[in-house]
Amino acid sequence: MPTRGLASGVNNKQKKRAHLTLTYIFCIFARLKFIFMETKLTLRLSKKIIDLAKDYAHNHNISLSKMIESYLESITKKNVKETEISPLVESLSGILKLNDPIDFQKDYTNYLTEKYK
Repeated sequence: MPTRGLASGVNNKQKKRAHLTLTYIFCIFARLKFIFMETKLTLRLSKKIIDLAKDYAHNHNISLSKMIESYLESITKKNVKETEISPLVESLSGILKLNDPIDFQKDYTNYLTEKYK
């Protein structure tokens, strides 16, 4: 009696369903790869920096590529959200009128001098 393959107990309907499922998964993967298309970049850095960065990435369980990508994303991200001023703070602004400008650095220096005499 000839030996049967692993799929011998599977009927044609189950095979077709498995094939469609794998095709669907492949299509999703292909679409995600297209959406999140990655591009290769070559950088010239000192060996010492590369070794330190590799050690850091290894110790933090992250790839060096992902670490650099995260860094570049953080420094290029536009800060769209502006800080909103609460109505209370807005109502308080301009209440105090100062005749002479205040030298905060001089005042703080005097404070520290008195504190640590």
